[in-house]
Amino acid sequence: MSNSQIIFGLHSVRTALKHEGAVTELWVESRRQDRRIREVLQLAKEVGVSVNKVPKEELDTLATGGNHQGVVARTQAPAALDEASLKALLDKLDVPPFLLILDGVQDPHNLGACLRSADAAGVHAVIAPKDRSVGLGPTVCKVACGAAESVPFVQVTNLARTLRWLQDEAGVWLIGTAGETEASLFKTDLTGPLALVMGGEEKGMRRLTREACDAVVKLPMVGKVESLNVSVAAGVALFEAVRQRAG
Repeated sequence: MSNSQIIFGLHSVRTALKHEGAVTELWVESRRQDRRIREVLQLAKEVGVSVNKVPKEELDTLATGGNHQGVVARTQAPAALDEASLKALLDKLDVPPFLLILDGVQDPHNLGACLRSADAAGVHAVIAPKDRSVGLGPTVCKVACGAAESVPFVQVTNLARTLRWLQDEAGVWLIGTAGETEASLFKTDLTGPLALVMGGEEKGMRRLTREACDAVVKLPMVGKVESLNVSVAAGVALFEAVRQRAG
């Protein structure tokens, strides 16, 4: 099944079961009878997913040695959207767009964490280029804890062109982040149609991406470290926007 993937762990499997049609197969350790396993079994019953009760050793094999906590599932892998789908999504919004753009994030753990923060912050879509960026996969989905299924993830062929379209046609204000600028994130207006732009793990935003931004800001740093992990920085920036937009 080319469009399916194996996930494992109580939280990941519970979350997947809450998305209708996401789980196609479920395996549970036959000796487990505790409350958390019973919750998984009840969820499976509610959505009509049959349960295979198997020895722990079989789960070890299915999870390729990962910490499965007694549950493994096969799910339909979430699919990335394209430019046309992004335009259709924005056309349907009745509130100002709130977007996260990731330029060159290559670590699946970082993408998964960014998706999770985006879901919690109410982001309408996460946008990334197809080239030199990680896509949706099992590790991303596990780290995202359900956000890969709930937050639209858009992969575009030409990020610079998409940024221009967002500005010119959708009226979105692009706020990039970089450590060497003087403007502070906390003193920047993040209300209205907004896309926060984060660079990749090593080099940050590419030149064309930075040049497309309406403003470039920094997260004020008072310690000795020079930068934050991209997923941490994204979380800080997103929730500063949430704070302002709720005011």
